[in-house]
Amino acid sequence: MSLSPQDKSLRHLIADTIVATPNRRISFAEYMDLVLYHPQQGYYATGAVNIGSEGDFFTSSHLGHDFGELLAEQFAQIWEILEYPEPFTLVEMGAGQGLVAADVLNYLYRQYPDCFAALDYIIVEKAAGLISKQQQVLTQLNLPGLPLRWCTFDEIPDNSIIGCCFSNELVDAFPVHQVVLEKGKLREVYVTTVTTEGDEIHFGEVTNDSSTPQLNEYFQWIGIDLYSGAYPDGYRTEVNLAALDWMETITNKLQRGFLLTIDYGYSADRYYLPVRHQGTLKCYYRHRHHDNPYVNVGQQDITAHVNFTALERQGELSGLQTVELTKQGLFLMALGLGDRISALSGLGSHQGQAMAGAQDVIRIMQRRDALHQLIDPTGLGGFTVLVQCKGLSLEKARSLKGLMIPPMV
Repeated sequence: MSLSPQDKSLRHLIADTIVATPNRRISFAEYMDLVLYHPQQGYYATGAVNIGSEGDFFTSSHLGHDFGELLAEQFAQIWEILEYPEPFTLVEMGAGQGLVAADVLNYLYRQYPDCFAALDYIIVEKAAGLISKQQQVLTQLNLPGLPLRWCTFDEIPDNSIIGCCFSNELVDAFPVHQVVLEKGKLREVYVTTVTTEGDEIHFGEVTNDSSTPQLNEYFQWIGIDLYSGAYPDGYRTEVNLAALDWMETITNKLQRGFLLTIDYGYSADRYYLPVRHQGTLKCYYRHRHHDNPYVNVGQQDITAHVNFTALERQGELSGLQTVELTKQGLFLMALGLGDRISALSGLGSHQGQAMAGAQDVIRIMQRRDALHQLIDPTGLGGFTVLVQCKGLSLEKARSLKGLMIPPMV
């Protein structure tokens, strides 16, 4: 009796996909897509994803409400810059557990009620398991007339959004092609099954000609010459073609407003340094990272750094203007994080501690630590914020509060 797709393990489903192909191999991008996003068994689809301080990884939103509230400050100003449109649409792409959405919505309701009243908050999420978690969190907000809905990109009309589309640590989880230089030729990494004793399935790799000419064209397009002689034989790296399609889709949906992309990554010249000869691909399992994507199948996250040069260039090709590239630490400081640290410094003084109980002091110290993590240049503060716009002058777009020089703390 054959097993249904629901009853088969993810390893068996991937093996079936590989066997069904003419050459009995799939690109690493196809493998990564199945591992993370298979509708029934993928890491994000099943709810196996464990985000937070005790999970596989954590994001800025897990350090308290400040990250989402400071983003809400920026969104309120964007509403003003766009001359108070109704509806004012915020599109969060890849909303994780819904923590940023909860903080943004709560803060706008309390601090900017007119903006909240004009708001249409859309979450675009591919993974069913994460949608379920988001709905659990966000249905508990108890805000009157909550302007919140879930959509696919296909359900959003082209040229309809006036507002801001944004993502936080999304693009790094897009499936990537892996390529390797072999004897002066660019080859692609493919995944195959490896025969083992018993019924256990293991995966292996082979290299062959590229599955698409876009891979060679990509490096020419971003100005990287892999054949210059600077790159060693066996040089291995990633190409995120899915990010280019994503950028084009968003641009088509946006009529007027901004795109904010927050993630870890590099410009192309830093991403593809010859010394980075094993690329940036990492796996995260129970808050530890390693570089083997063929273990813990469906139970671990797989990511690669973002090439921000490619996002800039694809945006410009699609109709966006690049406003600024900045660092998360600077962006949040300009939005008021410095003021929050200063206020905590007063509470943490000797006089403040004398007036507070022991538990209050512990909470103050914990929150101060969380705020400093958000701006730590060696951690979250070193993340890149790419700001792009459409339908606005660059002069107007560069008036964003988050792009102003932050005060020193």
